[in-house]
Formats: sequence, C-alpha cells, structure tokens
Amino acid sequence: MAFIGMDHGTTGISFCIMSDEGEVIDVFKIGREESKKGLVSATEELTKRVDLNEVKLMAVTYAMGDGINQILPVSQVKDRGILSINGAGKVTGGGTSVFDELEQLNLPLIMIPGLHKDSTSLDRLFRAAYSHQASPEKVSISYNAIKETGWSNFIVADISSNSVDILIEDGKIKGAIDACLGAMGIVHGPLDLEMLRDIDENGASANGCFSHAGAIKIADIDGKVANMKDELLKNYREGDEKAKLAIDTLIMTVAMEIAGLDVVCGNPIEGIVLTGSVGSAAEPFNFKDEIDKYFKGKYELKVISKESGAIGAAQIAMDVYGGRKEILGIEVNI
Repeated sequence: MAFIGMDHGTTGISFCIMSDEGEVIDVFKIGREESKKGLVSATEELTKRVDLNEVKLMAVTYAMGDGINQILPVSQVKDRGILSINGAGKVTGGGTSVFDELEQLNLPLIMIPGLHKDSTSLDRLFRAAYSHQASPEKVSISYNAIKETGWSNFIVADISSNSVDILIEDGKIKGAIDACLGAMGIVHGPLDLEMLRDIDENGASANGCFSHAGAIKIADIDGKVANMKDELLKNYREGDEKAKLAIDTLIMTVAMEIAGLDVVCGNPIEGIVLTGSVGSAAEPFNFKDEIDKYFKGKYELKVISKESGAIGAAQIAMDVYGGRKEILGIEVNI
C-alpha cells in the first residue's frame, strides 16, 4: 500500500511516495520545461519507484486552485480546479502535461484547493480583504508543518521563487498573504507603485511585472525562472553587492509579513515554520539565523523539508484514505 502527493511548484512538479505507515519512500522532481518537451514522463518516473497497483490514493495540487474550496475527487473537478491561467505567473505548459498524464493512469486522485475569497474555511476578514491568498501546495505545506511540529497556532513561511506566509490558528488555516501582496520571493513579488505606473503608462503586463518583482529585480537578473535562484546565489557567494542587497531585502520583507500575521492571531504564536528552497537554506546564508535577527529570539523557528509541499500532499492522501473529513478546516468531500 502506498500514497502519493504532488506539488505543482513554480520551477517543477515534485512527487512524494509514502508508505501506509507514513514513511517517505522517495521524493523526486520533474522540470516543467522537460515535461513540456516530452523529455521526461511522470508515468515512467512513478513506475520506476512504485507499483501503481499498490497506490491507494494520490493528492494533487494545480495552479491557483481557485475554482474549488473543498478536497474533491479529480473526476468531480472542472477545468483542473482553476478559474483562469491569466495573471498567474509564467505559464510553460509543463504542469498541464503532467496533470494530463496522471488523469490517464486511472489512479484514485483527489485535488487540494487553493485559498481564496470563496474558501469558506478561512476567516471572513481575510476572505473580504483578498481575492486570492495562496495556491493549493501551501495547504499541503501547512499540513506537513503540523505533522512535523505538533503546533496548533503558528505561521508557515514558504520562501522560494515566491514567498507566501500562512497563519494557522487552532489547527486551521485562518488566512495567508500571497506573493503579489507582501513579501518578495526570488522571482515574484508585490506590484509597487513604479510597476503600476509602468503598466498604465508603458503597456507592461501585470503578469510580467509580477514575474520580475522579487529579489531578481534588485539583483538585476533575468532569464529562465528555473535558473534565476542559482544565478542569484552564485552572485551572492562571489560577494556581489546587488545580490547581497537583494537577499537582505527579501528577508526583511518576510520578517515584516510574519510580524503582521502574528498581530492578527487571536492566540499566542507557538513558533514559525520555515520551508521552501530559500526558507530552508543553510548556505550561502542561513535563512533561519538571518530572519531571527529581526525577531531577536521571540519565536521558536523550525525548518522543515523544502519538499514539504509534496510530502504534505502525500500525508493528506493517507489521512483522507483513513477517513478524515477535514484538513486544516477544509472540508473533504469524496
């Protein structure tokens, strides 16, 4: 018996294969570009690692997840659970090709929703304030965070190509701050006044601005999304002042966002969970140590796997198969 989780990430699609005892058997990633070009097959990669006849349930995430607000069988979800692909970051088609492959496998599939204005599980003030708060893998990341810490009141900081911070209160997701609203990630970030003027006056696209509003904007880096983080960290290691300023600024914006979520939590915060390729980084800078310079030891900081999205999705699959009717306040309807 096995369970699979899929994280539809910015730079690639990650999978976690988990035993029925909750042990992680394998985690692997498929690049978006490679998938789109047919250079790699999700089906082939899965069958190398697990007997598909042994898979009892697979939980998947896809894009914004704003077309659904419950955990549902994929067979009951229209349009892959999204309202639109426009304005959602760089579109390559790699994630879509993987999704199409999975549908052809005849595996039992469930889909995790994103967090948005129609998510009845969220605090009504967050729903009123923001049309979109987080994509579906932030739900699975948060679930893995609960499993790893045992906390009920905490903030998850997922820092990678984009930065999204999620507030969990009494074991349920209360709300979140999406990448286009608050903290910078490596690639994506908030649309500030200069960008809004560029859109109005020069015809720049909002999507294009969003995809260049992260730390790369400060470091003056452009190119393929999959390569930007490596280039930024390379420059940082080599002592480039722009790269250092970019990383330092990113960390500051994340600290501000975490502090803001703490203010609106009705219970004392037990700690902060750090994840993502940057949030879990120990070199060339230690993200945990650097952000704690702002918090001055106020919070317990715990780093979990940068693959927490895929791992958490597998954990959701296992617990839904076991009969759970809600995940982090989100209704399970299968």
